[in-house]
Amino acid sequence: MNNKVLLIDDEKNLADMIAIFLEEEGYQVTSFHHAKEALQTLSTLEPDVIIIDLMLPEMDGNALVRAFQMHSSTPILMISANTQLSERIRALNNGADDFLCKPFSLKELDARIKALLRRSTAAAQLPSTPSDPPQQDEIAVNEYRHSLFVSGKEIEVTNIEFEIMKLLHSYPGKVFTRNEMLDRIRGNNRAYLDRTIDVHIASLRKKIEADPKNPRFIRTVWGAGYKYVL
Repeated sequence: MNNKVLLIDDEKNLADMIAIFLEEEGYQVTSFHHAKEALQTLSTLEPDVIIIDLMLPEMDGNALVRAFQMHSSTPILMISANTQLSERIRALNNGADDFLCKPFSLKELDARIKALLRRSTAAAQLPSTPSDPPQQDEIAVNEYRHSLFVSGKEIEVTNIEFEIMKLLHSYPGKVFTRNEMLDRIRGNNRAYLDRTIDVHIASLRKKIEADPKNPRFIRTVWGAGYKYVL
């Protein structure tokens, strides 16, 4: 079955050109020019990848990404003519999985989509629950509220920090390499995180560890990656 792409862009000529190209590459494309229309059909379309323009009528692209995340874990590629680094980082921190600046090569767009599909497939192949879940834990991850608690106290964390903690917390004792973490964590740009994931771990430790220099919960496994320890 062809991979399904949901495209939301108010520039009709560009959207039509993208759709024609992707269909020629074997994708099944559904296009919308308004955010509300796309939201209403998400559950019936069940796309494999979502492409969203940052500047949309009625709803900002970042707000649309957050709305999609409430109902779906489908990888999202943000496209925009805004090339400012701050806007790219904002979009990624808000939940976009990748960001592509206009104008772009359609071949590069195809490559970005394929990369998102590979990461999505790799994430789906990992077990959904740990084989030996902990009975007691000082750290609690509340996915519904997107909140992190340490000894009953809510801790303010960024979206990336929450996703890192959720992943490690779900598999206590399992060592995750940086690449494995990147395959599972949503809302991030792979190239961007490759250079900074250690920084996010360090920031997270400062918020949850009594002594960040001698972490109790998030341990470094030298030469391998990180693991969560009860």
